[in-house]
Amino acid sequence: MSITVAIVDYGMGNLHSVYRKLYNMNVVPVVTSDADKILEADKIILPGVGHFGKAMQHLKDQGLYDSLNEAVLIKKKPILGICLGMQLMANKSEEGEASGFGWINAKVVKFKIKDTVHYKVPQTGWNTVSICKSSSLLRHIENGDEFYFLHSFHYSDTSEEDKLTVTNFEYEYVSAVEKENIFGTQFHPEKSHDQGIRIFKNFIEI
Repeated sequence: MSITVAIVDYGMGNLHSVYRKLYNMNVVPVVTSDADKILEADKIILPGVGHFGKAMQHLKDQGLYDSLNEAVLIKKKPILGICLGMQLMANKSEEGEASGFGWINAKVVKFKIKDTVHYKVPQTGWNTVSICKSSSLLRHIENGDEFYFLHSFHYSDTSEEDKLTVTNFEYEYVSAVEKENIFGTQFHPEKSHDQGIRIFKNFIEI
């Protein structure tokens, strides 16, 4: 039986990169801003690139804020947030001083780098992850595996039980989270070659 994967289109994100990656895996997702299609989907992917405050406003303006809360909190549909999509799951962000969904007990802060010669913000390129707990999202992923990152903000004050992976960029920060049916990666699986494909495959099979 085929499953339906909805990629949420709220006007901010690398939707087509995610779509192509899934399509090449013989999964045919639907890119949509239709609340009903999101509620009907078996799995949801919330990508995103850009400004936290503007993203939350776009979601509310398009009538997607309430439908995503219903899908995730009431219907318990598995959701994968990518980059900004993961950040939107937190309580709030310094970027725009905006509130997020509050699904994950954390806040989003800008990198506070001291050694600006060796660590450039935004963090751009490949970096490793260290696994904090076992997870079906990380099947066949190992400590030290590399993923592609592109971001200036990251999680802070994250609940220990929600931490899935951490990454070091001058200092350690949370690079993936999991709470019940809610998953998030600060890195971009769609740009992370074989390991990224594995993340998507694991999520589809959850």
